[in-house]
Amino acid sequence: MTLGEQARWWGVGLIALAIVLLLLADVLAPFVMGAAIAYFTDPLADRLQKRGVSRVLATVIITFSALIAFILLVAIVTPLAANQIRLAVTAAPGIIDAIRAFVDQTLLPMLPIDTSGGNILSEALTRFENQVRDISVKILASAWSLGLAGVNFITLAVITPVVAFYLLLDWDNMVERIDDLLPRHHRDTLRELAKRVDRVLAGFVRGQLTVCLILGVFYAAGLIIVQLPFGLLVGMFAGLISFIPFVGSILGGALSIGIALFHFWDSPEWIVAVFVIFAIGQVVEGNFLSPKLVGGSVGLHPVWLMFSLSAFGGLFGFTGLLIAVPTAAVIGVFLRFSIEQYKTGRLYNGVDQPEDG
Repeated sequence: MTLGEQARWWGVGLIALAIVLLLLADVLAPFVMGAAIAYFTDPLADRLQKRGVSRVLATVIITFSALIAFILLVAIVTPLAANQIRLAVTAAPGIIDAIRAFVDQTLLPMLPIDTSGGNILSEALTRFENQVRDISVKILASAWSLGLAGVNFITLAVITPVVAFYLLLDWDNMVERIDDLLPRHHRDTLRELAKRVDRVLAGFVRGQLTVCLILGVFYAAGLIIVQLPFGLLVGMFAGLISFIPFVGSILGGALSIGIALFHFWDSPEWIVAVFVIFAIGQVVEGNFLSPKLVGGSVGLHPVWLMFSLSAFGGLFGFTGLLIAVPTAAVIGVFLRFSIEQYKTGRLYNGVDQPEDG
């Protein structure tokens, strides 16, 4: 088979895979998550096997350990989060009244009066309230969609562990079967590329999860110390979305400072303290955590990562967000490999000239 024929076959295969992903994007999420869990827990299962534990027992041990850890986490976090949510719901009317009082007493007197004697902002607020009433029916009509989303979430929570269990149990056999299907002539090259992809994924995901955990604990603890309302929820949220570089600090900081402006209106030093917390988190993440735990050898630039998340999220929805990072890592590995091949080829180095006889 010529190189052109191989390229056509691989191209057709990639196009078919993309079409399947587009058609099945809504049902693939639990299977993608299960595969990801199996992939990242396979090294632990391999270590247990080296100590004489069977694959079945190793899978059971890992599954039950993860289940117990999840239950403990939920038992610890749920009461705290529920209390924060209760406080948020209780404080919401007061915050709205404070905003309205600020608008009525401070902003409205400063605005010009229109020709009819009314206030521009006041009329704008009235129109906005009318629009809110108009869309209230649509909001109620979307309740069915929210119910379906809840069912999908429950399905995700039930199916994902089952998929992860069976994939982890049979992971080594699947790898062997895939290896047996590799083209003989390119098998060594494909194996090397697979090892590079594995190193990139392991280095990035495991390191970034550790960074998210550290930042989440730091932000939550700092906001609780300064007694910011909902500090635990905001800190956990900022740490969780820190998986996307810079976004966690920016969104979490903006949300925290917005809350602090209303809560600490008469104490600006606490507003500055909230800002300092996120500034420290950003500095520590950029200069210490990410370089040490993720490492520059991973090769995933933050801009490339954010673009991949946006692109795959837009194309495949939630499933796209799940596959964005590994797909970006794979594309990055293949691009670097292509550049290596290009630099050793005649197109880069020039065609050899015949020697003078």
